[in-house]
Amino acid sequence: MAKTPNIYGGGTQTNINGLSFERDTDLMQIIESSGKYDIEENKIYKNGMLIAEYFSKHSLYTGFLEPKGIAYRDYISAKLLPDDAFIVGRTCYIIEKKYQNVAGSVDEKLVTFLFKKEQYQKMFSPLGIEVEFYYLLNDWFEKNGRYRDTLAYIEKNGSKYFFVPNELIDNINI
Repeated sequence: MAKTPNIYGGGTQTNINGLSFERDTDLMQIIESSGKYDIEENKIYKNGMLIAEYFSKHSLYTGFLEPKGIAYRDYISAKLLPDDAFIVGRTCYIIEKKYQNVAGSVDEKLVTFLFKKEQYQKMFSPLGIEVEFYYLLNDWFEKNGRYRDTLAYIEKNGSKYFFVPNELIDNINI
């Protein structure tokens, strides 16, 4: 009997679906395509003024923290790799993207934001930068009532979640 293909998620399908979601929600591409901003490498300009810098994964360390003398090992024990990070003024917005279309391991990951935010804050505090932690979620989380308590917990504890990339972008004042 032939194996039924995994069309929902888990295992290798998690990476396929998640990577597709991350590609479809490329925030820099969305910002650039709006026509309101000029993008030069990782810098975002509006009317000729630098308004934000963008980093992803390791580039947050190599492109921002390390040049400012921040070695993550001096502050935290393990490197965290954000999907997206925007430095806007004196705030760093950490963005984690989560895709799901069946119940699975992401359920537990959604409630780890307080720990992650605290870890990021340890690194950014010497620079006088505050950290905000936001989620960009696919509509599975909105449509599925099992996440009602999780989403309420995220908001109750000072974080935010979005289902539409443009709403997230507007919320970080870009």
